[in-house]
Amino acid sequence: MKRSEVREAAFLLSFEKIFSADSADDIIAAAYEVDEFEINKDAEKLFKAVDEKASELDAVISEYSTKRSIGRIPKVSLAILRIAIYEMLYDDKVPVNVAISEAVQLAKGYSYAPDVQFINGLLGAYAKKLEAEKEV
Repeated sequence: MKRSEVREAAFLLSFEKIFSADSADDIIAAAYEVDEFEINKDAEKLFKAVDEKASELDAVISEYSTKRSIGRIPKVSLAILRIAIYEMLYDDKVPVNVAISEAVQLAKGYSYAPDVQFINGLLGAYAKKLEAEKEV
């Protein structure tokens, strides 16, 4: 699987997790059973990592979402934002601009236009903070 496909599979798993009290392992097992999209070990790893850090990622989203509380952010957008911010913070192999670009591409496929703009704006603002922290 290409990295973008891994990211999309992790997004679909993360989206499912938002609506379920099931464990990450149970959601992965169910996804394999249903077999509606391709999953591999990399997608599982990314999904589990994002799930483990969800509260930390949500805190970042809350900080940078000036017009919407976390509860009012569409669940699709929330799942996309969690993955992008996780990659920005913890995945040295993914440049910040790539994480943003890939999140925007996912949003274009799964969200409405205003949500695409919201995701791009929030991630752009967060990227500026990360860049400023590097300079210090």
